[in-house]
Amino acid sequence: MPWIYLIIAGCLECGWAVGLKYTEGFTRPIPSVLTGAAMIASFWLLSLAMRTIPVGTAYAVWTGIGATGVAIFGMILFDEPRDIARILCLLLIFAGVLGLKLLSGANPPA
Repeated sequence: MPWIYLIIAGCLECGWAVGLKYTEGFTRPIPSVLTGAAMIASFWLLSLAMRTIPVGTAYAVWTGIGATGVAIFGMILFDEPRDIARILCLLLIFAGVLGLKLLSGANPPA
């Protein structure tokens, strides 16, 4: 269950990071409230995941999901560059996240 929390937290990080663009400096109420709610939920789920997943692993996976997701959404929503080098770098981040999942223990410290 901690990994599910962590994946959802990473997805919510994508949501609030993209949402920041729509808040226009927190001057638009609805996007601002939705972005704030996504931030709180993301941090809360990250904290739940960190009960059993080592902090370094959890944070790296959370930021990796967020960074990759936001870059993809930027390409789709904001017409950001889609060059092959950028896509390959995103695949490297994804490979790192997957590697951390496969190679990291999720046992709480003794």
